[in-house]
Amino acid sequence: MKRSEINAAIKKMEALLREHRFLLPGFCSWTPGDWKTRGREYDEIRDTMLGWDVTDFGGGKFNEIGLVLVTIRNGNTKNKAYTKTYAEKVIMVEEGQFCPYHFHWKKMEDIINRGGGNVVFKLYNAAKDGQRETTDVEINQDGRKYTVKAGQEIILLPGESLTLYPYSYHEFTAQRGTGTALIGEVSMCNDDKEDNRFYEQMGRFPAIEEDEAPHRLLCSEYGAAT
Repeated sequence: MKRSEINAAIKKMEALLREHRFLLPGFCSWTPGDWKTRGREYDEIRDTMLGWDVTDFGGGKFNEIGLVLVTIRNGNTKNKAYTKTYAEKVIMVEEGQFCPYHFHWKKMEDIINRGGGNVVFKLYNAAKDGQRETTDVEINQDGRKYTVKAGQEIILLPGESLTLYPYSYHEFTAQRGTGTALIGEVSMCNDDKEDNRFYEQMGRFPAIEEDEAPHRLLCSEYGAAT
């Protein structure tokens, strides 16, 4: 992705968050210059990858397959210094833009439509070897348990949520005609380096072409404190 594309996506999400009066922690507004002055006392942000995350999943088609996310809180199961067992994200997805099919080996999560457009999910069960199955899928939605056909659309209206368990392939987008969706995620600890299994092979973090200065650093760009 071009840095200008990443900057524009972050600014668009910042405007969406202001519209919905969803306030982020202060570190989400730090500039790259601010980061140069932040010492070891902020290592939790670095080590648990809090902050901005813009991805095209390595496909170079961000407007079709891509997301903007902010990780607000997270643990790190590999580092005993961080004892949180939970994570929280906020996500922007636009009409016609998809988060591609994937599941998590370990993480259970609730996905919440925080406002804006409706969110459309499609789910499949996954076999232990990661293959996608065609069996019916059990849905847990706001305290209601029911069953749908594999790949059937599930629509979340603003305020509604869906629980996703490990080995549950899921894809989602904003329903056309309803607008950009603001999505919340409450989950077990998040590990985007090892806990994602995509149905089609793809990357998680973008290769960046530096065509302008960064507006915000991504969570994969902090580096060690100086």
